[in-house]
Amino acid sequence: MSQVVGRADLLLVTLDTLRFDVAVELAEAGRLPNLAAHLPGGRWEERHAPGSFTYASHQAMFAGFLPTPAAPGPHPRLFAARFEGSESTADRTYVFDAPDLVSGLADAGYRTVCIGGVGFFNKRGALGSVLPGMFQESHWEPEFGVASPTSFEAQVARAERVVAELPAGQRLFLFVNVPSLHQPNWFHLPGATREAGDSRATHAAALEYVDRHIGRLFAAASSRRRCFTIVCSDHGTAYGDDGWTGHRLGHESVWTVPYAHFFLEPGAH
Repeated sequence: MSQVVGRADLLLVTLDTLRFDVAVELAEAGRLPNLAAHLPGGRWEERHAPGSFTYASHQAMFAGFLPTPAAPGPHPRLFAARFEGSESTADRTYVFDAPDLVSGLADAGYRTVCIGGVGFFNKRGALGSVLPGMFQESHWEPEFGVASPTSFEAQVARAERVVAELPAGQRLFLFVNVPSLHQPNWFHLPGATREAGDSRATHAAALEYVDRHIGRLFAAASSRRRCFTIVCSDHGTAYGDDGWTGHRLGHESVWTVPYAHFFLEPGAH
């Protein structure tokens, strides 16, 4: 990353609440053609989330603590704040002298843009302003939120506009928090009802919905130059697993998340 930052644009996509097992099953079944085309080897990497809910996990990721590989370490990080004694900072790590990665990239000349999704990005109150407040430019509107069946399409349209308005020479760090997997997601599965609620099947249908539109996001992000891209979940969620429901709890369905990083080449979409 020390050779990537300053040359490539950067895209971070968090598929909020996406379960690892559902992501793997759909990729293996050929139900994620647009995402799987970019996953190294066509497979998601299994990792452990840095937090069990959106706010905690994103605070960690924006400090450089992305989901950790689910295997014994050490695991050098892509990004790290400069601090003495860090055992996960290596020669190839991009080290920043700032309290968070977003500020560090701004200091390096990047335009930092947040396109929010779940409530922690809605800027409707003090708490919902903390994470988007790290960015030079942030966007949220009800059409981007968890209750919108077309949230990701609306977010992608905004991302396309953001990229189109940037000067050609301006480096970009674009962050998109995708709310579609988060509850409620029942409306993504034909025949599902509000009364029946969300399930593992509606969660999977929401991921298929995201896959149908993510190609446009990738095309926009790489339309000006090579773009280093991270796609991951910030945490999973339980649908009755071992009696557990939801997240902000310590179940495997919450802590185990899918992760991938790769380059998007200009004009390759």
